[in-house]
Amino acid sequence: MGRVEILQLLVSPVHRFEGRPGDGAPPLPDADLVTTARVRAGLGIVGDRYFNRPAHRNASITVMAAERFPFGPPEHADLRPTRRNVLLRGVDIDSFVGATVSLDCGTGPVVLAVRSAARPCAWMDTTLGPGARRALRDGGGVRCRPLTDGTLAVGPAEFEVVEPAPAKDRPPKDRPPKA
Repeated sequence: MGRVEILQLLVSPVHRFEGRPGDGAPPLPDADLVTTARVRAGLGIVGDRYFNRPAHRNASITVMAAERFPFGPPEHADLRPTRRNVLLRGVDIDSFVGATVSLDCGTGPVVLAVRSAARPCAWMDTTLGPGARRALRDGGGVRCRPLTDGTLAVGPAEFEVVEPAPAKDRPPKDRPPKA
């Protein structure tokens, strides 16, 4: 597919948002933003709050397109308020639900099964600003299951579609299309 750029990586060891969005967001530590993240197949990002959690194995890594970030230019985006793990520039990752993709930062590909959309919640209006939840409704990123071990790093990367999403509207080969 081509060159992309990983703008930010977030590895948050604990849940940062508790209570209700109307109570306000807690301070978000800069330490959660890292330059490299180690990925383990089927487990997630080492050190992240969703690493090796059975309920999150199919959604242990979240990836968001910088171009979909609702306020300001992508270079000023901050992953901490979104709780996404990877901020990518150069690919509309939201369009790859159901596909298998890879990101290679120069140390070998990290293969991800793009499982579902990462739907924005009410916290987005509190952490990013009023209207963020609605703005991210169809572009809040994707939830992925890592299929290989590897390392992601801030900077340039190669993005490749390993296996496209199954065609939903394609008729079986033994039947003609509906008229």
